[in-house]
Amino acid sequence: MPQPLSSKERTLFTQVVKNYENKQYKKGLKAAEQILRKAPNHGDTQAMKALIMNSQGHSDEAFALAKIALTNDMKSHVCWHVYGLLWRSAKNFEEAIKAYKFALRLEPESQQIQRDLALLQMQMRDYQGYIQSRKAMLQARPALRANWTALAIAHHLAGELTEAERTMTTYEETLKSPPPKTDMEHAEAVLYKNTIIAEMGEIERALEHLDAAAKNSVDKQSVMEMRATYLLRLERKEEAEKVYRALIDRNAELRVYYEGLQSALGLDLSDSTAIKQLYGAYADKNPRGDAARRIPLDFYQGDDFREAADQYLQRMLHKGVPSTFANIKALYKDSSKCNVVQELVESYAAGTHTPQTNGVTDKQTNGSSSLFETSTLYFLAQHYNYYLSRDLPKAMSYIDKAIELSPNSVDLHMTKARIWKHNGNIHKAAETMEYARSLDIRDRYIYTKAAKYHLRNDDHETALETMKKFTKVEAVGGPLGDLHDMQCIWYITEDGESYMRQMRIGLALKRFTAVYNIFEVWQEDQFDFHSFSLRKGQIRAYVDMIRWEDHLRDHPFYSRAAMNAIQCYILLHDNPYLAHGSHPNGVNGNGKLDPNEAKKAAKRARKEKEKQDQVDAEKKDAKKTAGVAGADGEVKKVDTDPQGEKLVQTTEPLKDAMKFLDPLLEFSPKSLEAQRVGFEVFIRRKKYLLAVRCLLAALSTSPSDPIAHYQLIRLQHALSTLADPLSPKVSAVITSEFSSRYPSSKADLEKHNNDFLKEHKDSAQHQLAGLQARQFLDPGTREANEKEVLRMISEESIGMTDAVRALEIVKEWGGDASKVSAKAAERWPEAAIFQVKEKKKP
Repeated sequence: MPQPLSSKERTLFTQVVKNYENKQYKKGLKAAEQILRKAPNHGDTQAMKALIMNSQGHSDEAFALAKIALTNDMKSHVCWHVYGLLWRSAKNFEEAIKAYKFALRLEPESQQIQRDLALLQMQMRDYQGYIQSRKAMLQARPALRANWTALAIAHHLAGELTEAERTMTTYEETLKSPPPKTDMEHAEAVLYKNTIIAEMGEIERALEHLDAAAKNSVDKQSVMEMRATYLLRLERKEEAEKVYRALIDRNAELRVYYEGLQSALGLDLSDSTAIKQLYGAYADKNPRGDAARRIPLDFYQGDDFREAADQYLQRMLHKGVPSTFANIKALYKDSSKCNVVQELVESYAAGTHTPQTNGVTDKQTNGSSSLFETSTLYFLAQHYNYYLSRDLPKAMSYIDKAIELSPNSVDLHMTKARIWKHNGNIHKAAETMEYARSLDIRDRYIYTKAAKYHLRNDDHETALETMKKFTKVEAVGGPLGDLHDMQCIWYITEDGESYMRQMRIGLALKRFTAVYNIFEVWQEDQFDFHSFSLRKGQIRAYVDMIRWEDHLRDHPFYSRAAMNAIQCYILLHDNPYLAHGSHPNGVNGNGKLDPNEAKKAAKRARKEKEKQDQVDAEKKDAKKTAGVAGADGEVKKVDTDPQGEKLVQTTEPLKDAMKFLDPLLEFSPKSLEAQRVGFEVFIRRKKYLLAVRCLLAALSTSPSDPIAHYQLIRLQHALSTLADPLSPKVSAVITSEFSSRYPSSKADLEKHNNDFLKEHKDSAQHQLAGLQARQFLDPGTREANEKEVLRMISEESIGMTDAVRALEIVKEWGGDASKVSAKAAERWPEAAIFQVKEKKKP
């Protein structure tokens, strides 16, 4: 039986609830304790006290008190509701839903519990449960438009499109008078209903509904875009043409409108005459526009392309548009177009071109000739720096000439920094980018580029000092803490990769885990929009957001951070001594040390760690007086592991890697890199069936992938040399899906690898993978393999990236890496990674 309260305590309990809702936690806690002095076993008060304690950061004590409250009053819907709120704050949504349902069983009329349950069901994508909750809420308050809309959304996302449309139609029938034209929510609801009809495949009816119901919509552009799409799908091309032309008149720079117009006109993209007529008319109509001049370059060939490219390039270079190369470089996928562009711009630089008379000529005054010359040199520097047309000595020559003409140009110095980067000299690249930053101290973009280059140069302090200009001075944790609060993913990722290069695995994992947590926050941020979007009537944007969130972790930012984190955990598994610090000479992912070197490295690392711990402790003591309250007064959580020591000292690194790997494989199944790193984790965990799955997925994406070839050799060798046999079921699946399709014996694997080397004799990446496989199968071939690597580096076809990979491979073999470095340094003298450091004499 619940303990009863007197009227005074009941009033106090109401005050506790209000204090909690107003975030007056101290007052609420004081009032709750006052009640509990008179009624120590009052479950509802104990539950509210637990809720307040949880908001103050004492989650463990809050859960313990909530359980006591439930013990004292098992039939209190307040206790069960609070218990659900605690589980929700702990992100255990399944338990939270169970608690909400129990609370709702005790108090079926509670709108607050029903609402919390519905929001959680949407968060968990339990659409059938969400439908039931929304039906109950609609029955309780049928006059509220948001309840009808929410039920329609529930049916829509559950794939029940007919029910979703019926719900919207039923609501429209309940309206006694038509809404005014200024009713934005109704206009949005009409367009949302129209998208449902279109998704059902009833395009004709969607068009009729659009013409009838949405003609007065205030979102004219959306209506026009939808109408154009429907007309095109219905093959009513003349009408679609009119709508697309009207859209282009509204926005002449949107490429999708031109593509729609091309489809409506039925243009043959190989018909240069028709292309010229269409885009020429819009170019004349919009003399300052770019799209009508740039888009045709994708379709023109031969002399037509040369003429159009000449006009476009001269126009842009005379105007000094910095983004000219960025607009053009997509054409370089066609080598013939790349060559034409190179010939044209080289002729501009040599002065042998014919000036165009399209309104901008060399005869213009006010320094236009100098601007044209500088822009031309700048374009050529970018052209020869681009990976599809790279010639770094030429790029450096042109950028130096351009800088002589315009020494204070930020863009020119930024490009020079990129050229240094591609030369492999990241130190000079960082210096040059820093100089570019000094030329414009108010531009946030150049600050971010400078900070990124400092991180690439492993200069964390300078990078943070650079970013400090745009962070809050009073932020908890300083500039780095503010960058985390602002979710500056690019900086956190680059910082982690820098620590990873230095083998400071703890800090690297700390940064990559921070990126993981940011994506968790984005996932949880949906909670706010489940109710907000319905209140504001932004239905289509809300549905788009839900669908985007469903694929959140296929974002490149997550993939990059996750794969780096997994590589860190693989390093920890292969080299456990890294948990005590970095190896002074650096070790790559597959590097091994002999036992004596490992002991010495571990001893040195422990001493380094003790010194670093002492420094960190002193810093921590110095900062204690600063407090942990942010500028807004909100208490921030103190980071108890700023160096990532707990992360790096894990006893199961491969198991921890699964936190990053599972979303990667689920949401990026077509990613070759994800399947490769998945294989590396599973083969080390001896999960051979999962390793086979990753390898087959990689081979289906790229059958001749060099890394997949090497992994295949390793997997077949592992399966043929198992100490303990696999279970019959697993063995049968692996045999049918994998082993029977590829060679398995050592002799057959060697033959398969030799055939692979012959087939891909012109590819450096494939040759390196083949040499790795040969070394793996027969360690006695190391000397021959090293000679082959040296021979490859001498060839013109190999690039610097492949040479770096060759150096790493020779280190993996335990070979003489200095010979490889010396050979590579002859070809890439600026590349820091190939510079052999002389050992100091004792």
